[in-house]
Amino acid sequence: MKYILSTEKLVVPDGVEVKILARTVTVAGSRGKLTKDLKHLNVSFVRQSPAVIEIQLHHGLRKDVATLRTVKTLIENMITGVTKGYKYKMRYVYAHFPINVNIENVDGKTQVEIRNFIGEKIVRRVTMLPGVTVEASTNVKDELVLSGNSLENVSQSAADIQQACHVKNKDIRKFLDGIYVSERGYIIEDA
Repeated sequence: MKYILSTEKLVVPDGVEVKILARTVTVAGSRGKLTKDLKHLNVSFVRQSPAVIEIQLHHGLRKDVATLRTVKTLIENMITGVTKGYKYKMRYVYAHFPINVNIENVDGKTQVEIRNFIGEKIVRRVTMLPGVTVEASTNVKDELVLSGNSLENVSQSAADIQQACHVKNKDIRKFLDGIYVSERGYIIEDA
């Protein structure tokens, strides 16, 4: 069954500017600017007022209508990113061999270098995505802090670090070593 018209309303908060040109969404706020290309999705945007954007889909099946909420959430995440920013905390977990982590800049890109993971000699290197800053926590031992404006880039960088420390050919119930996300939050916390 096709739905003739499906809509979702997006409210833009004060201090945030949302520009949409040919399904390319640009969100600018106090922390910076993010751009996302949504040309692969067959939706249209109607600005009802300066603070309200309506996302429309004409003659869509049930799976097509589901993209409306996805588009709305993507733009809301971009708005949150340019106002508050995203911060992921990761902890090193090891039973015997202590994991050594170094953060270095290589050709203008930040790399996380992981050594001595379960005693292996191999050096694992994970390159951070653009806009993601990574630093070792100052007050907590064995912790990394990833931060940035783009939720997709911050969470993907955290996932890349976690997947680089995957235990192979051993019982994963016993060998729980790795670097895991311990906390998700915002750079600017609400009072």
